[in-house]
Amino acid sequence: MTLRDTPLDIAVTRGTLVESRHSVLAVIADANGSVREGWGDLSRPVFARSAIKPLQALPLLETGAADRFALTLQHIAIACASHMGEPRHVALVAEWLARIGLTEEHLACGAHDPLNVEAAYGLVRAGHAASQLHNNCSGKHTGFLTTAVHCGDPLQGYLAYDHPVQQRILATLAEVTGAPYTTLPYGIDGCGIPTVAAPLTALAVGMARLDDPIGQPVARAKAGARITEAMAAEPFFVSGTGQTTTVTMEAAGARTVLKTGAEGVYAATVRGRGLGIAVKAEDGNERGAALAMLTLLDRLGVFDAAATAALEAQLHPTLTNRGGTLVGRIVVETPPAF
Repeated sequence: MTLRDTPLDIAVTRGTLVESRHSVLAVIADANGSVREGWGDLSRPVFARSAIKPLQALPLLETGAADRFALTLQHIAIACASHMGEPRHVALVAEWLARIGLTEEHLACGAHDPLNVEAAYGLVRAGHAASQLHNNCSGKHTGFLTTAVHCGDPLQGYLAYDHPVQQRILATLAEVTGAPYTTLPYGIDGCGIPTVAAPLTALAVGMARLDDPIGQPVARAKAGARITEAMAAEPFFVSGTGQTTTVTMEAAGARTVLKTGAEGVYAATVRGRGLGIAVKAEDGNERGAALAMLTLLDRLGVFDAAATAALEAQLHPTLTNRGGTLVGRIVVETPPAF
């Protein structure tokens, strides 16, 4: 185990000078709960935001809800998603709601324009308003409703901290991460559900146990395997066209699954090795967190030569001006050595 007091330092250069910096907390942990490598203060509570969605999806499978409604890998992937509101995303969520006998009106995530620009323009051209189906969290919320229907929970109020759906998730998170999620402080996420502040290591351990479910019940072990299988098989439904998580999983060929969250959080599972990675940009900047995560995956040997070539723009991001001239780079100032 190697712990470093200082976070990873991401430098944004312009010409020969550093213009900006992003400090990124980072941790690599195994399924035994041990930290393999760490950078920065890993005891500081962090809101995992949407990066924790793969773990929040565990009860959907553990309870038998996914089997009852014959959910496919695409359904499971979008339950873990922050999707871009592209037509295929919206159609899948609508079909899933119909499958469980519900409609968009049962969702409580709120509506926003598609995050994919072309999808947003398409709505405008068609004269349509965005719906809750376009919300990047609509797949996760449909998963919550599916579990509620299966378990006989009230559909109303499923966002509330004390609702059975959320309490079931919090109890699962506590068991799979080893952190006391049921008693830790929480806030409200952008889609309305509780988001708990826990040490970053807890997120990494939870992601490791999706691959190596040591000490977990059989049903949870099977659930974790299906979640990672679904994310690896259907990366488009985890995010969308051109997004870092999607292109990374496409390039990696099922060797990793990863998920981003708001305010500069990323989480990943290194499949077949029982390792989890979590990063948090202290300034909330996504570009710093993305480069930190991909650098750690690269240093762990997750990417073969073909993947490294496909991810050149993500592993070695550059800055260009309006004329297309290279003006700067984004680099890990002190590359992690392990």
